[in-house]
Order: sequence, then structure tokens, then C-alpha cells
Amino acid sequence: MPIFRKLTKRAHEGELMDDFSTGGEELVEALQHLRRLNKMFNAPGPTRYGIEKLWNSMGRPEALTILDAGAGSGDVNRKLLRWADQKGIHLKITLVDMTEEACKEARSFFENEPRIQVRQGDIRNMPEASADIVTASQFLHHFDGDELIEIVSHMLKASRYGVVINDIHRHAVSYTAVWLATRMMSRNRYIRHDGPLSVAKGFTGADWKDLREKLKHDSMSYAWKPLFRYAVVIPRQDVQSK
Repeated sequence: MPIFRKLTKRAHEGELMDDFSTGGEELVEALQHLRRLNKMFNAPGPTRYGIEKLWNSMGRPEALTILDAGAGSGDVNRKLLRWADQKGIHLKITLVDMTEEACKEARSFFENEPRIQVRQGDIRNMPEASADIVTASQFLHHFDGDELIEIVSHMLKASRYGVVINDIHRHAVSYTAVWLATRMMSRNRYIRHDGPLSVAKGFTGADWKDLREKLKHDSMSYAWKPLFRYAVVIPRQDVQSK
């Protein structure tokens, strides 16, 4: 992956993690290294921001359920558990991922956490109203065009109150920072290839505006958050109108 590339439009190359025919120990190692990158770049922050915004709009219920789509090892949810402890919320989170490696790593990572459940599957197959809020962290950039609309629509259907998206800002500074960080911290080919590419496949404010128009969802909001991420909140319109 080159250190310099044009970022005016979203990249369309496939990430190595998108190839479900590969994996094994190398993918497990990549998930472990990805947790270090997430911590370095404050990955959990936008998800917590979006969850709290929807939770407030729900009337601050004492119990809350979350479904995390494309969760990987689910590490960003650690911050949500601490937030729930501070607020006195009875929180339950279901981590959903299509790969066996991610689910195994998530079960190991949250081995002693009864509030976390792990389920191997596809968000497109989740039942309607599976959880109060459906989240996606660094998951949506894997999709574009009609498939992106389809995935977000399925996330909305699987939620009772709305969707929170946390994804990467496509920008030269974030791309360079991730390119350098992945080469300093890891020799894993998934990390070195997919890390910078995920930024190139990321979003700008114009991309989120376009998504809002295509979804025909005026109440969708997005906000830039450090470090180079967007927090996107999409309330269920049918719930809002009641």
C-alpha cells in the first residue's frame, strides 16, 4: 500500500479481511494488533458519543441492548461497558461477525464479561428489532453503492431505536498516520495492507450527506470526532414520529 495516494474519492479495492477463504492464525494476530491501533487512535470515542445521544433521546432507560455488526473482536465496546457502569445502566451487548476467527477472538477477549454475547452471522440475516441500538465500528467502509444502502437499511430494521456508525475520515493526515503506525507496530500483512486502505475507503462529510439523501432520512446526523473519525447517528423514523 503506497504512502501517497489520491483520496478525492473512496477507494474500491478489496481488503484482505474481506476474503473469507483465508484467515487462520494470521487473521487472529491481525485482530489483536487492530486492538492496539484502535486504542492508539481512540476508536471507541465516536461509538460512545452516538450511543449516549440515542440513549438520551430514548429517555435514558435503565436497561439497554446493543447489537454490534461486523464487530471483529469487539474491543471498542469496553468503553461502553464502563460508560454503562458510570450511568447505572443494565447493558447487554451482542457482537456479530461473519468470521469464525473474529468470534473466537471476541469470546476470548470478553471471557469473563457476562454482559457480552458473541454470535457468528450476517447483519442482513438478523431479525427485526433485535436490539435497542445497532452499532457498526469501522465496518461500513467495506461497502459502497447499493450494498452500503442495503447494509444500513438492515441495521435500521434490526434496531428498535436507531443506528450508530463509527467510521474513518478519509484524509491525507489520517492515511499517512495509519500507514506509518501499521509499519512501526506490525509485520502482519492484514494490518499493513488493510490499515491504510481502510482510510482510503473511508468517508468525508460529503459522503455522509449523500448517504442521508439516498436513505431519505432527514434526521440522520454526523459529527467529526478525534482522531479522524465520524460519529453517525440514525434514529428510527417510525419511532421518532410516535
